[in-house]
Amino acid sequence: MMIEQTKEYIGIWVTKDGNIRHELLPNNRYDEARGKRKSAYQGDYWITGNHIDYKDDTGFTADGEFKNGILYHAGMILYKEQ
Repeated sequence: MMIEQTKEYIGIWVTKDGNIRHELLPNNRYDEARGKRKSAYQGDYWITGNHIDYKDDTGFTADGEFKNGILYHAGMILYKEQ
């Protein structure tokens, strides 16, 4: 999907406790931090409507849904940083 259609999703998404941080970059790459470990996972993402698919650089895949400004991903709830 083109960046113009997904720009509302670009940015940093974080769990309420701040432990997991997903940075969705404008080039359809993401960088995930876990705790004090920066760049714990990196890879590509694709957004279709309110659905996101991830594929990290090791080949692992996951997905999620954006609902009412919240990202639900792999049992986690992430909120966009302002």
